[in-house]
Amino acid sequence: MNMNMKGVGGGKLGEASAKPKSIWGSIKRLLWYMKNSGVLIVITLVIAIVGTAMQVITPKLLGGATTVIFDSIKIQTGMDFSRFGTILLTVGLMYLGIFVTSFLQERIMTVVSLKTTETLRSAVKAKLNKVPVSFFDKHSTGDLMSVATNDIDNISTNLQQSLTQLISSVILVIGSLAFMLTISPLLTLLACIIIPASMLITKLLTPTVQRHNKKYMQSMGTMNGNIEETYQNFTLIKSFNAEKDALATFHKSNNDMCQSGWRARFFGSTMMHLMMLVQNASYVLIAAVGAMRVISGVIVIGDLQAFLQYSGQFSSVFSRLSQIWASLLSSIASAERIFTLLDADEMTVYEQRFENNTDASKVVFDKVEFGYGHTPLMKDFTLQVSDGQTIAIVGHTGAGKTTLVNLLERFYEIQGGSILIDGIDIRNLSDRSLRGRIGMVLQDTWLFSGSIYDNIKFGNQDATDEQIYAAAKTAFADDFIQTLPDGYNTILNEDAGNISQGQKQLITIARAFVADPEIIILDEATSNVDSRTEMVIQQAMQRLLKGRTSFVVAHRLSTIYNADSIVVMQNGDIVETGTHQELIAKAGAYADIYNSQFNQNVA
Repeated sequence: MNMNMKGVGGGKLGEASAKPKSIWGSIKRLLWYMKNSGVLIVITLVIAIVGTAMQVITPKLLGGATTVIFDSIKIQTGMDFSRFGTILLTVGLMYLGIFVTSFLQERIMTVVSLKTTETLRSAVKAKLNKVPVSFFDKHSTGDLMSVATNDIDNISTNLQQSLTQLISSVILVIGSLAFMLTISPLLTLLACIIIPASMLITKLLTPTVQRHNKKYMQSMGTMNGNIEETYQNFTLIKSFNAEKDALATFHKSNNDMCQSGWRARFFGSTMMHLMMLVQNASYVLIAAVGAMRVISGVIVIGDLQAFLQYSGQFSSVFSRLSQIWASLLSSIASAERIFTLLDADEMTVYEQRFENNTDASKVVFDKVEFGYGHTPLMKDFTLQVSDGQTIAIVGHTGAGKTTLVNLLERFYEIQGGSILIDGIDIRNLSDRSLRGRIGMVLQDTWLFSGSIYDNIKFGNQDATDEQIYAAAKTAFADDFIQTLPDGYNTILNEDAGNISQGQKQLITIARAFVADPEIIILDEATSNVDSRTEMVIQQAMQRLLKGRTSFVVAHRLSTIYNADSIVVMQNGDIVETGTHQELIAKAGAYADIYNSQFNQNVA
């Protein structure tokens, strides 16, 4: 039974919907994850209002300085240096204030964006602990990692850069428009030409930018999956001279990512450049009409200068907003992938209580029905296991051996019947309570990067030093651990490649001893080791099974001769049960499997 998160389906998050979801719905949901930073956002808003107000007032003051100079030349009465100096000092203080407020905005929004991404990552991690195993069958590890890292980082970067700009831009538009109206309603009307033009450009390009942003994030997930799969199976790829095929697969996903990426950025920047074109055309028109109105004496030259600055601010805001919008669309593409993960179905928590049973059996499969998708596998499957009994499960590939233990662990939900432990329907137990009763030693060992001590303690975080050392001795792991330079403090590298396969297995058995479960599941834990190590592991497993109810998924029949009962499965059903000798005497399905292995070994 493979517990690797790598899914066989290889699906991509967000791929199910052909069209992007509601932009505003995604924005609203993203804002919900910022609720813990509400106070900081309000402070940022106040600072932005103050800073933008100073930015709006500054052109008017500079226009007044220009008028002072112009009047002194026109009337030839001499410069009013006192008034001129006051204006320049005020403008200088304004610019200093703009700098301080801009700095504070960036500083606070950095905290807000990082807090938001911390909340999102915590939500994603918590969700992955709640989804059923079937979820990982449909999504590749690389794609899930891309969501947890790249998509969330993308949101963090764009939040930090865009939110303060968005707040400032809105305030700047309102302030600039108000001052422009006080100077000249006619010139203000000409400046407002950019508004419908900007809306038209945004409406035309937004769907394209959003579509390519979504493809880009999906392609990144696919490429990460390819890289993870390649590195994980590097030795196998080298053995079969498949480097060219692996490289071709990588180049394809990399090219897809490149194509969608440059298109998203191209159309996003095109939006900004078109805005700048409209802005420049509007600026020229305002300058020409404004100059004629100065000559005719309708407005003073200082006000024209101020208006040109305001129109520049007003127009540049729309160019900036197009850039913010493009960044926002990229964030929405990432947010939709994150929300697709967060909306995935979780392990079912049943509110109703299922009927328990007073049967004395330790484990009961009662008329269980189950199938993958629309393909039924188990139909009316029934099995009773007594306390302390060792049940071996055999059968050809696809017979349902691994499915049986997956259902016992509730990695998958049964579709009919019931499974009981100590007379209690497992659907009446919490996941923690159920899996606290069951320990597993798998064919594919799993050890994390860390010390041997921590890997053993993983079975029971409350275990004492004495319990951990005792578990290692009982599992025959203590001898080899003591020979290592750092003993129990030896750090295992990635995939625990610095110890042998047999040593890994002994550590997993020690971990099961520390957990001290009522029920043990073994999935052919000796298939990847030599004969001498196999004997040691077999002895350790016999100690582990003693006094416990156990299920042994067997591929090599030599490991299960002493089982209390052997269950032979075929197409999801039990076709034979009995001891080794009884089943050999029947000359049925078990005997065929046994003879095929025996004859193969003889050959």
